[in-house]
Amino acid sequence: MQELLDRYARYLDVERSLSPNTIRNYTTDVLHFLNFLDLEEVKSLEDIDHPIIRNYLGQLLDSGTVRGSISRKMSALRSFFQYLNREHLVENEPLALISNPKMEKRLPSFLTSEEILSLLAAPEGSTPHGLRDRAILELLYASGLRVSEIASLNSKDVNVENRQLLVWGKGSKQRMVLMGEPAAEAIADYLENGRPKLAGDQGSDALFLNRYGRRIAQRRIQYMLKKYAKLAGITRRVHPHMLRHTFATHMLDGGADLRVVQELLGHTDLASTQVYTHVTRSHMRSRYLQAHPRGQEKEWKASERDRSQE
Repeated sequence: MQELLDRYARYLDVERSLSPNTIRNYTTDVLHFLNFLDLEEVKSLEDIDHPIIRNYLGQLLDSGTVRGSISRKMSALRSFFQYLNREHLVENEPLALISNPKMEKRLPSFLTSEEILSLLAAPEGSTPHGLRDRAILELLYASGLRVSEIASLNSKDVNVENRQLLVWGKGSKQRMVLMGEPAAEAIADYLENGRPKLAGDQGSDALFLNRYGRRIAQRRIQYMLKKYAKLAGITRRVHPHMLRHTFATHMLDGGADLRVVQELLGHTDLASTQVYTHVTRSHMRSRYLQAHPRGQEKEWKASERDRSQE
């Protein structure tokens, strides 16, 4: 089975051009299912049928696995069986009549303008690490890049003068991304005063380096963001994708065209970007209810009653 998993992982990498994170998640989910088959004493992949898949789903639900994780596991299994069918290793499609559990529709969370300003001001700018961290935070907010895209940037991909970046996104798709002046200045400062000290004699092509002069890891960026959010006094859980949500929401709040935001985010499907229009509408409603006298009906009636009694 391990050899089969290794072949499947190579297929996801070479032929589907999925990110290392996605490949790791898919193979981990498939391995979890294969372990379930061992416990159920299923001897062959050909023996897997709809009842077995439904039993697996039931076990996931009974164990308290959240619906988002279950949906991801089902996607991994669909991909795995598509690969098995393609390689003529099985002929059955046990997931053909299985639908993913209905997901709760949640709007993406984002930071307010005040929160994002506090976050961007949190790094200490005089040290190489501080210069790097400030540049990363500014770029996350200015560009809406995924954390994987930030970590994989090379120095040659950045044009500070034109404030542009060449990014390789999901599926190895290339796109041009813009950034504002503060982000460009932060990157220029880092390139001049921070990166050379971090690089040492390593000679790495990576834009953002760790303390050993090698490419910074995604987990390090996640940890860094958590640390600076705490320093900024933000009590909510802050993660890199929240800055991507913040970028898109603030762009649409500022009047940007939906198609432009779609292109900048690297979304293939416009529907993926449209969720942010729901966020801005929800935000607009919240601001209206806070600001307009008739928005807060109870408070308005109370004030009217008080005035009438004077």
